[in-house]
Amino acid sequence: MNKPIRKAVALISGGLDSMLAARVMLEQGIHVEGINFYTGFCVEGHTHAIRKQDQNKNKRNNALWTAEQLGIKLHIIDVSEEYKDIVINPKHGYGSNLNPCLDCKGFMLKKAVEWMEQHDFDFIITGEVVGQRPMSQRRDTLPLVARESGAGERLLRPLCAKNMRPTLPEREGWVDREKLHKISGRSRKPQMALAAEFGLKDYAQPAGGCCFLTDPAYSTKLADLWKARQKRDYELDDIMLLKVGRHIRPRPNFKLIIGREEGENNFMDGYRKQFTHMRATSHSGPLVLVDGETSQDDLELAARIMARFSQGRDAEQVTVMVKPTDSAAFELQVNPMASEAIPQEWYV
Repeated sequence: MNKPIRKAVALISGGLDSMLAARVMLEQGIHVEGINFYTGFCVEGHTHAIRKQDQNKNKRNNALWTAEQLGIKLHIIDVSEEYKDIVINPKHGYGSNLNPCLDCKGFMLKKAVEWMEQHDFDFIITGEVVGQRPMSQRRDTLPLVARESGAGERLLRPLCAKNMRPTLPEREGWVDREKLHKISGRSRKPQMALAAEFGLKDYAQPAGGCCFLTDPAYSTKLADLWKARQKRDYELDDIMLLKVGRHIRPRPNFKLIIGREEGENNFMDGYRKQFTHMRATSHSGPLVLVDGETSQDDLELAARIMARFSQGRDAEQVTVMVKPTDSAAFELQVNPMASEAIPQEWYV
C-alpha cells in the first residue's frame, strides 16, 4: 500500500535558508507550499525602485522568486494590521533596534499553524538554524517559539534538525531524519555549500534581510514618530514614508520629509493630499511634506529649511509655494540664509 504524500507549509522569507529548507523537503518527496506574511516592514525592491543610486540593485520580490525557482505555490498573506501589536507591545522585548524578533517569529508560526489546519497540511518547516540569530534562534528560544506559537511537534527545521530532538514528522517517518542537517552558528558557509550541492547559484544574499525594524536609522525615525505623537501607533503610510527622504524635526510639533532626488519626489507626490506640502517655485528643489500641526511661524521656518535644499540655497530670496491640506495654496518669500545652519540634532 502506497504511503500518502505528506504536505508541509514552508515559511518563505526569500532568503537562502528558507529556500534550502524547502528544497530539502522536496528532495524527500514532500508536497511543499510556501507562505509569506506581509507586515509592511518588509518591502523588497521598494527603496531600490525609488532611488537612482539603487537602480542597479535587485528589485525582485525574493519570496516570489524563490517559490518560482523551487516550483512551489506561494501564498502571500497581509497581516499588517494584526502585526501592529507585535511591533508596539512585544512580550519578549526588542532586539538591538525596534525589531521584536522573538515575538515576530512566534506570531508568524501561529499564523502558519492556522493556515496549516485550514488547508489540511501535516506540518510546518522553516529555515531556522540554531545559533544564527542572537534573539530568535538561540538553543533556548527555538523550543519557546515552537511552544508559544502552538506549532509544537509539527514544526520541523530541516537545516538544524539533527541538533534537536526528533519532531513528529521525523518520528512518524514522514521524513527521513538521516537526510536532514546539523547546521549551527552564524557562519553561512554550510548553507552556501548546500546550495552548491543543489545547483543553486542565484539566491538572495545569505546574510540579507528585508525587515526595516532591524535598521538603526529606521528604528530611530519610528521612535521619533511615536514620541512626537505621544502614542505608540502607526499607519501603513507612516511606515512607508519612514523609508524615504531626509527627516528633519526643527520643533517638537512638526517634522519635514524632504525628497533627496527625483524618484523620492515622485513617490512622495502621492501623499500631497494627506500632508501640507511645499516646493520652491523660483528655483529647482525638492518636494517637502510637513508632518504635524503647524503655525504660520512654523511654516516660515519650514520654508527656509526647504530653501536650503533647493538650487536657491545661496540666493537672497526664494519663493516657496505652500499648500495646506485644508486651505488654498499661498506663497512665502524666504531668505535661506536668514537663520543659522541646520543643527545636526534636528535630523532624525
